[in-house]
Amino acid sequence: MADRLAALFRHFAVRAEAFQAGPLCGVNSLEPQAGRGQLHLVREGGVAVYNAGAAEPLRLTEPSLLLYPRPLPHRFVTDPHCGAQFLCAHMAFEGEASHPIAAALPDCVCLPLAAVPQCQPVLAQLFAEAEASHCGRQLMLDRLFEVLLIWVLRELMTLGRLQSGLLAGLSHPRLRGALVAMHEAPQRDWPLEALAEAAGLSRTVFANTFRDVVGCTPGAYLQRWRIGLVQKGLREGRALKHLAAEVGYGGEAALSRAFRAHTGESPRAWRKAALGSSADAA
Repeated sequence: MADRLAALFRHFAVRAEAFQAGPLCGVNSLEPQAGRGQLHLVREGGVAVYNAGAAEPLRLTEPSLLLYPRPLPHRFVTDPHCGAQFLCAHMAFEGEASHPIAAALPDCVCLPLAAVPQCQPVLAQLFAEAEASHCGRQLMLDRLFEVLLIWVLRELMTLGRLQSGLLAGLSHPRLRGALVAMHEAPQRDWPLEALAEAAGLSRTVFANTFRDVVGCTPGAYLQRWRIGLVQKGLREGRALKHLAAEVGYGGEAALSRAFRAHTGESPRAWRKAALGSSADAA
């Protein structure tokens, strides 16, 4: 079976930066940082989690994981004296909100650690590293948080926690083949019949199932994936003519038309705005 996550992470990286290992007491507000989400591990203690826009807080009474794939203000309220034990990291998704995985996840993912037993080896290593003072501790914590994210995505797909969108499609026993094919070879001409064959379904069943599960047509998804790759290349300063060939457009003019139809801007205007916002965030 083709690796469902390999192409996503190969094209769109995720970088973690651990920033908290220890107790948080009382009220602690975490303001969003541009382009970065967060991953929190609550090791011990009760926590009320107040997420911006949520009517009611999440009340955690057992060790749990909280994943924020995109910037979202949130507040932790714990016992003012005993607090709760946390291990936290910023998660920088390349491409920010347009990162395919960040865009596919809900605003907040909450999982009791007991519900993800397959993650226990990396959790044990994370906690051990956080308690030690070995050289390279920060690097180890950062890399282990990145590994943990992959474990969490595996578990979410296995548990069927995602009912629609890209990750739901990658969880589907048939659709995953077509999605991986598009991810691995965006430059290919992908008629509906070829994608249906990759999924092992008839043309009609494939088209209907894809729309119901992923939330758009196969053609719309392929264009979104291609434009996302072009945006990544533009941030890196690459020439539009080379990007056009890599993602399956006949030339700069065809790519520019598709880019404007998808984003509402020309590639040049988009790159100028994107590089300007990156400089401001830095």
